Formats: sequence, C-alpha cells, structure tokens
Amino acid sequence: MPRFIISATAHLIANAIGLLFATILLDGFSMGPTALIIVTVIFTLILMVVTPIIRKLSEKNMPSLLGGLSLVTTFFGLLIAQPFVSGFMIGGTANLLAATLLVWVGALIAGVLLPKFVFRSLKTSKS
Repeated sequence: MPRFIISATAHLIANAIGLLFATILLDGFSMGPTALIIVTVIFTLILMVVTPIIRKLSEKNMPSLLGGLSLVTTFFGLLIAQPFVSGFMIGGTANLLAATLLVWVGALIAGVLLPKFVFRSLKTSKS
C-alpha cells in the first residue's frame, strides 16, 4: 500500500479518535455518527491545508509558534469545520479550547500507537 494512503488513513483514524475523545468528555460538544464521519474528513482536510500555511508563516514571522503548530491547526480545524456540518456542536469558547486540547491529545496518542501496532501488523501479515 502506498505510504500516502497509509499516512492519510492513520490521520483519519487518529482524528476520529480525538474527536470521539472530546465528544465523550465534554458536555455540549456533540456529534452524531454521520457527523463524526463528515467532521473527521473535513477536519483532516483542513489540517492538511492549514498546517503548511501556518508553518510557512510562523517560520518567517513567529518561529516560537512552530512548537504549538498542531494545537493551532487543531483549533482552526474545529472552528472552520463546525459551520459546515449539521449535527456538530462545539458548545462555546471554553469547549472549543478544551476540545482543541482533547482532540490534539487523542489524535497524538492514536497517531503514535496506530503506526506502531496496527499498521506494522498489517505490513507483517501481508509479507
């Protein structure tokens, strides 16, 4: 399987896990099953577009922003995705900030564990 497809799949799954994490832990942050799929795809696409833009801007103007790049892109990804998906509610500024952290942590954990265990086992089972 091409590396891009594996990477995109890992990002989609990691983002879905992060969004589920926020949905479970935050009152007011909600989405239905269909909204979860749509938000995950939109959110991942937004991150794929916004991350290089913010990276380029921060390298020139604010190098200290590079450390928090994932948090910044997660924040904007959630903020941008909400108006496009019916059934997806963030529930206010406090929830947006908490969801940014929770989605980032959930996606980070999934992003580390998925390639290590799931995709490695897929690779070895095909060999």
